[in-house]
Amino acid sequence: MSDHEHNHSHGPDSDHDSEQGEDVFVVTDENGKEHEMVMVYTFESQDHAYAVLLDRNDPDADGVIFRIEEENEEAFLVNIEDEAEWERVVTIYNEIIAQETDENN
Repeated sequence: MSDHEHNHSHGPDSDHDSEQGEDVFVVTDENGKEHEMVMVYTFESQDHAYAVLLDRNDPDADGVIFRIEEENEEAFLVNIEDEAEWERVVTIYNEIIAQETDENN
């Protein structure tokens, strides 16, 4: 699964369930395969909010990062299309993970 080639919106018609206290999103990949994803982390950078989702059924899969956009008081998870923005966000997230790993050791 590619890290930033997925489409998902969290609006009134989206597949979004709450199970066991988790926000579960159904994300369809570029091959049409659906994945149950759990939002595990959010962070902000340059006036944008971002969400990190992990595949609920594949703990070894890489996380997927989306930009969170709001329209009419609804939140949507949007692909990050701009390569410079993608590189910046991945760098920030990797730094966050490194800091948390250092704190836990």
